[in-house]
Amino acid sequence: MARLRLATVWLGGCSGCHMSFLDMDEFLIELADIAEIVFSPLVDAKAYPAGVDVVLVEGAVCNVDHLEMIRRVRRDSRTLISFGDCAVTGNVSAIRNVLGGALPVLERSYVERSDPPGAIPAPDDILPGLLDRVVPVHAVVDVDLFLPGCPPSGPMIRAALETVLAGGRIDLMEHHLSFGRPGRPCRAGHAVPAPGSAPSHS
Repeated sequence: MARLRLATVWLGGCSGCHMSFLDMDEFLIELADIAEIVFSPLVDAKAYPAGVDVVLVEGAVCNVDHLEMIRRVRRDSRTLISFGDCAVTGNVSAIRNVLGGALPVLERSYVERSDPPGAIPAPDDILPGLLDRVVPVHAVVDVDLFLPGCPPSGPMIRAALETVLAGGRIDLMEHHLSFGRPGRPCRAGHAVPAPGSAPSHS
Protein backbone atom coordinates (compact mmCIF):
# COMPACT_ATOMS: atom_id res chain seq x y z
CA MET A 1 0.00 0.00 0.00
CA ALA A 2 1.31 3.43 -0.95
CA ARG A 3 2.27 5.78 1.84
CA LEU A 4 -0.04 8.73 2.48
CA ARG A 5 1.18 12.12 1.32
CA LEU A 6 1.60 14.43 4.32
CA ALA A 7 2.50 18.12 4.26
CA THR A 8 3.03 20.91 6.76
CA VAL A 9 2.83 24.62 5.97
CA TRP A 10 4.10 27.63 7.94
CA LEU A 11 2.25 30.94 7.43
CA GLY A 12 2.22 33.81 9.98
CA GLY A 13 3.41 32.19 13.18
CA CYS A 14 6.46 31.58 15.35
CA SER A 15 7.21 27.98 14.19
CA GLY A 16 6.37 26.70 17.68
CA CYS A 17 3.84 24.27 16.23
CA HIS A 18 6.50 22.78 13.99
CA MET A 19 8.80 22.50 17.01
CA SER A 20 6.04 20.52 18.74
CA PHE A 21 5.76 18.37 15.62
CA LEU A 22 9.41 17.45 16.12
CA ASP A 23 8.64 16.76 19.80
CA MET A 24 6.84 13.61 18.67
CA ASP A 25 10.36 12.14 18.89
CA GLU A 26 10.51 8.42 18.05
CA PHE A 27 7.01 8.51 16.52
CA LEU A 28 8.55 10.41 13.61
CA ILE A 29 10.26 7.15 12.62
CA GLU A 30 6.95 5.28 12.73
CA LEU A 31 5.31 8.14 10.83
CA ALA A 32 7.85 7.76 8.01
CA ASP A 33 6.63 4.19 7.47
CA ILE A 34 3.04 5.26 6.79
CA ALA A 35 3.41 8.78 5.37
CA GLU A 36 5.77 10.64 3.08
CA ILE A 37 6.33 14.31 3.95
CA VAL A 38 6.03 15.87 0.51
CA PHE A 39 6.14 19.53 1.56
CA SER A 40 7.27 21.24 4.77
CA PRO A 41 9.75 23.80 6.11
CA LEU A 42 11.42 20.69 7.55
CA VAL A 43 12.24 19.22 4.11
CA ASP A 44 13.74 20.54 0.87
CA ALA A 45 10.60 21.10 -1.20
CA LYS A 46 10.19 24.26 -3.25
CA ALA A 47 6.61 24.03 -4.56
CA TYR A 48 3.43 22.71 -2.98
CA PRO A 49 2.49 19.50 -4.81
CA ALA A 50 -0.87 18.20 -5.94
CA GLY A 51 -2.53 15.20 -4.35
CA VAL A 52 -1.67 15.82 -0.69
CA ASP A 53 -3.71 13.61 1.64
CA VAL A 54 -3.29 15.57 4.89
CA VAL A 55 -1.77 18.98 5.55
CA LEU A 56 -1.09 20.72 8.86
CA VAL A 57 -1.17 24.52 8.43
CA GLU A 58 0.56 26.60 11.10
CA GLY A 59 0.03 30.34 11.37
CA ALA A 60 -2.49 32.99 10.41
CA VAL A 61 -2.99 34.56 6.99
CA CYS A 62 -1.10 37.87 7.22
CA ASN A 63 0.03 38.86 3.72
CA VAL A 64 -0.61 38.33 0.04
CA ASP A 65 1.87 35.46 -0.16
CA HIS A 66 0.02 33.64 2.62
CA LEU A 67 -3.26 34.24 0.82
CA GLU A 68 -1.97 32.75 -2.42
CA MET A 69 -0.36 29.85 -0.59
CA ILE A 70 -3.39 28.83 1.49
CA ARG A 71 -5.61 28.83 -1.59
CA ARG A 72 -3.15 26.56 -3.39
CA VAL A 73 -2.89 24.32 -0.32
CA ARG A 74 -6.68 23.99 -0.09
CA ARG A 75 -7.03 23.22 -3.79
CA ASP A 76 -4.39 20.49 -3.73
CA SER A 77 -5.11 18.86 -0.34
CA ARG A 78 -7.80 16.41 0.71
CA THR A 79 -7.76 17.17 4.44
CA LEU A 80 -6.61 20.53 5.82
CA ILE A 81 -5.93 20.85 9.55
CA SER A 82 -5.60 24.27 11.20
CA PHE A 83 -2.51 23.62 13.29
CA GLY A 84 -2.20 25.71 16.47
CA ASP A 85 -3.87 28.82 17.81
CA CYS A 86 -2.59 31.29 15.19
CA ALA A 87 -4.14 29.18 12.43
CA VAL A 88 -7.31 28.56 14.47
CA THR A 89 -7.98 32.08 15.83
CA GLY A 90 -5.30 34.49 14.56
CA ASN A 91 -3.85 34.61 18.11
CA VAL A 92 -0.60 36.59 18.51
CA SER A 93 -0.25 37.12 14.76
CA ALA A 94 -3.51 39.13 14.79
CA ILE A 95 -2.50 41.57 17.54
CA ARG A 96 -1.68 44.16 14.89
CA ASN A 97 -5.36 44.27 13.87
CA VAL A 98 -6.03 46.77 16.68
CA LEU A 99 -3.95 49.32 14.76
CA GLY A 100 -6.60 49.42 12.05
CA GLY A 101 -4.80 48.30 8.91
CA ALA A 102 -1.49 47.56 7.24
CA LEU A 103 -0.33 51.16 6.77
CA PRO A 104 -0.07 52.03 10.50
CA VAL A 105 1.97 48.85 11.05
CA LEU A 106 4.39 49.74 8.27
CA GLU A 107 4.68 53.36 9.44
CA ARG A 108 5.39 52.25 13.01
CA SER A 109 8.07 49.78 11.88
CA TYR A 110 9.86 51.63 9.11
CA VAL A 111 9.33 55.33 9.97
CA GLU A 112 8.33 56.05 13.57
CA ARG A 113 10.50 53.42 15.31
CA SER A 114 13.37 53.29 12.83
CA ASP A 115 16.70 54.92 13.78
CA PRO A 116 17.50 56.67 11.54
CA PRO A 117 13.98 57.10 10.11
CA GLY A 118 13.47 55.04 6.98
CA ALA A 119 10.79 54.66 4.37
CA ILE A 120 8.07 52.09 3.82
CA PRO A 121 9.31 49.51 1.28
CA ALA A 122 7.77 49.70 -2.16
CA PRO A 123 5.27 46.96 -3.04
CA ASP A 124 7.00 43.71 -4.09
CA ASP A 125 10.33 45.09 -2.85
CA ILE A 126 11.63 43.30 0.26
CA LEU A 127 8.43 41.96 1.80
CA PRO A 128 5.06 40.73 0.56
CA GLY A 129 2.14 43.12 0.81
CA LEU A 130 0.45 43.00 4.20
CA LEU A 131 -3.27 42.35 4.42
CA ASP A 132 -5.19 45.03 6.30
CA ARG A 133 -6.35 42.36 8.74
CA VAL A 134 -4.69 39.17 9.90
CA VAL A 135 -7.23 36.34 9.72
CA PRO A 136 -7.34 32.67 10.75
CA VAL A 137 -7.15 30.03 8.05
CA HIS A 138 -10.88 29.22 8.06
CA ALA A 139 -11.67 32.86 7.17
CA VAL A 140 -10.13 32.21 3.74
CA VAL A 141 -10.65 28.52 2.93
CA ASP A 142 -12.59 25.56 4.26
CA VAL A 143 -10.88 23.80 7.16
CA ASP A 144 -11.59 20.15 7.89
CA LEU A 145 -10.18 19.86 11.42
CA PHE A 146 -8.93 22.20 14.14
CA LEU A 147 -5.90 21.31 16.29
CA PRO A 148 -5.69 24.13 18.86
CA GLY A 149 -2.91 24.92 21.30
CA CYS A 150 -0.08 27.43 21.59
CA PRO A 151 1.47 25.16 20.56
CA PRO A 152 -0.39 21.85 20.59
CA SER A 153 1.69 19.29 22.43
CA GLY A 154 3.66 16.54 20.72
CA PRO A 155 1.40 13.83 22.19
CA MET A 156 -1.70 15.72 21.02
CA ILE A 157 -0.31 16.02 17.49
CA ARG A 158 0.60 12.35 17.49
CA ALA A 159 -2.87 11.30 18.66
CA ALA A 160 -4.50 13.41 15.94
CA LEU A 161 -2.20 12.18 13.18
CA GLU A 162 -2.51 8.53 14.12
CA THR A 163 -6.29 8.79 13.92
CA VAL A 164 -6.51 10.96 10.80
CA LEU A 165 -3.90 9.05 8.80
CA ALA A 166 -5.69 5.81 9.59
CA GLY A 167 -8.88 7.31 8.15
CA GLY A 168 -10.57 7.24 11.55
CA ARG A 169 -12.89 9.68 13.26
CA ILE A 170 -11.46 12.50 15.31
CA ASP A 171 -13.14 14.79 17.80
CA LEU A 172 -10.82 17.26 19.53
CA MET A 173 -13.22 18.96 21.93
CA GLU A 174 -13.00 22.35 23.57
CA HIS A 175 -11.09 21.17 26.65
CA HIS A 176 -8.01 20.89 24.45
CA LEU A 177 -7.87 24.69 24.08
CA SER A 178 -4.97 26.28 25.92
CA PHE A 179 -6.38 29.76 26.48
CA GLY A 180 -9.53 31.87 26.88
CA ARG A 181 -13.11 30.77 26.65
CA PRO A 182 -14.04 27.41 25.15
CA GLY A 183 -13.92 27.28 21.39
CA ARG A 184 -15.72 25.15 18.87
CA PRO A 185 -14.58 21.56 18.39
CA CYS A 186 -13.23 20.29 15.15
CA ARG A 187 -15.65 18.73 12.72
CA ALA A 188 -16.57 15.47 14.39
CA GLY A 189 -16.55 12.25 12.44
CA HIS A 190 -14.33 13.51 9.63
CA ALA A 191 -12.41 10.75 7.88
CA VAL A 192 -9.50 11.03 5.48
CA PRO A 193 -10.22 9.88 1.91
CA ALA A 194 -8.23 6.92 0.71
CA PRO A 195 -5.02 7.72 -1.19
CA GLY A 196 -5.72 8.31 -4.85
CA SER A 197 -9.26 9.63 -4.38
CA ALA A 198 -10.16 13.06 -5.66
CA PRO A 199 -9.92 16.11 -3.36
CA SER A 200 -13.27 17.18 -1.96
CA HIS A 201 -12.58 20.93 -2.24
CA SER A 202 -11.92 23.10 -5.25
